[in-house]
Amino acid sequence: MGVIPIRKEEEGMKKQRTDRRGFLKSSITAAGVAWTAARPAGAAAAPEGPPVPAGPARIRFAAIGLNHGHINGQVDSVIRGGGALGSFFAKEPDLAAAFSKRYPQARLAASERAILEDPSIQLVVSASIPNERAPLGIEVMRHGKDFMVDKPGMTTLEQLAEVRRVQAETKRIYSILYSERLENRATVRAGELVKAGAIGKVIQTVGLGPHRMSPRTRPAWFFERERYGGILCDIASHQFDQFLFFTGSNRAEVVASQVANVHHPDHPGLEDFGDVVLRGNGGAGYVRVDWFTPDGLNTWGDGRLTVLGTDGFIEIRKNVDIAGRPGGDHLFLVDQKQTSYVECKDQPLPYGEQLVSDVLDRTETAVPQEHVFLAMQLALEAEKKAQRLSLRG
Repeated sequence: MGVIPIRKEEEGMKKQRTDRRGFLKSSITAAGVAWTAARPAGAAAAPEGPPVPAGPARIRFAAIGLNHGHINGQVDSVIRGGGALGSFFAKEPDLAAAFSKRYPQARLAASERAILEDPSIQLVVSASIPNERAPLGIEVMRHGKDFMVDKPGMTTLEQLAEVRRVQAETKRIYSILYSERLENRATVRAGELVKAGAIGKVIQTVGLGPHRMSPRTRPAWFFERERYGGILCDIASHQFDQFLFFTGSNRAEVVASQVANVHHPDHPGLEDFGDVVLRGNGGAGYVRVDWFTPDGLNTWGDGRLTVLGTDGFIEIRKNVDIAGRPGGDHLFLVDQKQTSYVECKDQPLPYGEQLVSDVLDRTETAVPQEHVFLAMQLALEAEKKAQRLSLRG
């Protein structure tokens, strides 16, 4: 991973800024294809790319519930880590057909129960409708299998309490794939830099999670708060995870939170804006999430993370560098000596391999179980205590 002083890049960046004029002309039309929303019938998002090649199989796993396109990233992560995808189940024929086309090695099971009762399956992954995830995970654990689910891992504090109880009782893994950290190369690299002391002691994280909505592409459940859990429960669970990780906090509280439906009165169950102030025993945090990414941006959201330390700071532009560098995974490091751009394109993503090892070894190397639950606890508490803004725009 190269570290390039910004000053040495200036000459090349002049050309990139010139080229950007043409890019801006085409971005409005190109932006329409950069969406993560589901198809009208509740289908998953368009695949992010071809499936990853399978390595040597260490475990067999299955997928249940394909309602969000994140399922592709979840499956690919486990395959990279040594998982063999054996079977899957979806109630929706169109979702099942798309998944089968992408993963022809997997067999369509007759039912959820057929997977739960299959002794060869050690891990189940799911991106079902959010309020259905915890009940499924509980059944998976009770059947002696481990569970990896898309965020949010649950939608109420009552669900969280029951998941915690069953996890403690069964000793199975209930992992939530907070992909903005665990599957983002720049964020993984930032974790290594912080651990190495590159910016001193962390003081605060600022996590911004803007998204594009594309309402016509969204399924009905997307607009029903009791099904998706609210914007702080859903999107912001990523930011709570990153706050805990980078500050090293294992205790934290929500200082203040607020949500609003600013611009979508035709969908009264939707929250399109939310923000939170956090306090942890390792640092402070601020979170802002929204559904206001404009069509002029060539990606679904300009996700950012700033980690402030006593000796410098890191800023991550997860999906786009508006200064002109192509692609995502952009990391900027400012310390007492210089301002640098850190190349992350070859940064390994260890989560899938670590999770597979945890399944085999009964360890917690991918993400500690209590961290998984505490991030969702903060998200759910922030949602529950949030003041509602009466903005209209």
